[in-house]
Amino acid sequence: QAHTPGSRAIIAMSEGKRLVETGRVCLCNYGANLGKLVVIINVVDGRRVLVDGPNADPKKAVKRQIMPLARLSLTTIKCDIMPGARINTLTKAMKAADVVGKWNAGSWAKGMAKKEAKASMGDFDRFKMMVARKTRAKAVNKAMKKMVKK
Repeated sequence: QAHTPGSRAIIAMSEGKRLVETGRVCLCNYGANLGKLVVIINVVDGRRVLVDGPNADPKKAVKRQIMPLARLSLTTIKCDIMPGARINTLTKAMKAADVVGKWNAGSWAKGMAKKEAKASMGDFDRFKMMVARKTRAKAVNKAMKKMVKK
């Protein structure tokens, strides 16, 4: 089967857990909305969906727009909404499904936060991290050598 640029998301539909459907929470993986959470409001066609990402923080909010599936990473989180739901309905459904809480508790969000924290480190912070890593490695190696001798 030939794979087109947007086929990665289409293949994900058949996995079962991450279907492209109304109410599915997605992560934007490209463009100005990179790293922001959105919810699928309606499926336009096999390659595009209508999304909206209401958020209390204006920097994390995404306006309602049509996005290609190739620019979205589907999550396992889903909220219960009807196709074409309005912003207030969507906000209430997201709160009821605890979308932000589930997202922050997941390893995907934790990994992204870790990368962001590492990227924002200063020179001295990186130095302290290197020293801590070396100290830990010395302690582990010493303990391993003790275990091997026994």
